[in-house]
Amino acid sequence: MNTPVQEFNTVESVFVRSRNCLLLRADFSPLFVGYYLHLAQHKLRNAEQEDSTLKHLLAFFSLHLVARPWQEYHAWTFNVRHPRLANFFVSGSPMSESVVGRAFTEGVREPDQDMLYAQNLRQGKEPQTSVVPLQGTTAEEWVECFYRRSEQRPARAFYLGGDSYALITAQPGADHDWLMELSAADVAKIDDTEETKRLETRRFTFSCGCTVDKLLPVISSMQADFADELSEQGYVEASCPRCGATYRITADMLKK
Repeated sequence: MNTPVQEFNTVESVFVRSRNCLLLRADFSPLFVGYYLHLAQHKLRNAEQEDSTLKHLLAFFSLHLVARPWQEYHAWTFNVRHPRLANFFVSGSPMSESVVGRAFTEGVREPDQDMLYAQNLRQGKEPQTSVVPLQGTTAEEWVECFYRRSEQRPARAFYLGGDSYALITAQPGADHDWLMELSAADVAKIDDTEETKRLETRRFTFSCGCTVDKLLPVISSMQADFADELSEQGYVEASCPRCGATYRITADMLKK
């Protein structure tokens, strides 16, 4: 009997009582399935190195969202030189129960130092942007650096094997020594060694929400730039900047 593929993955929020730390954890298999289905649908492909890094960032970003209020929208853009020059973009919100991400390796500006640009949007509030110089070459190190410098508190990010990930953030009165000495093996068995309380669960799927109708106003405003191409072949191709999906837009569609 075939096991149905889950559309959503569930993130658990767990309080580690005696340590005053918040543990976020999940198996991201459903989200990664959605990611690969998206790539296949739009005939996209990432090199193995960028693919692995983007998956790690999608997982840690989703865990971060669960540590934040429901009404916020977040986006992270990593401009890094190591392990090789690339941009990684991830964004999403608990309100939409979705995250999306993309890796860029062409036309990337080489920074003097690896940087993270983190944006937080909340309805009725001014956007907040943090610019964080990064240390290290792994997604785990980048996320921990973001917490130290932007969130102003320590956190630990762990890849637990398979499609499982965890993020542990310090709360007021946290046992910082315990937090900093944790290993992935410690996190995997934390329910057996620490007093924990499950607080809530949230769910996420890989989804951008882009459509050709949403791109039409942008292309229409730039129609003069594509006039020759539209005249010669009757269409232009437009890519979503968030997920890389490409849509064919015809002259008739623009007229309507």
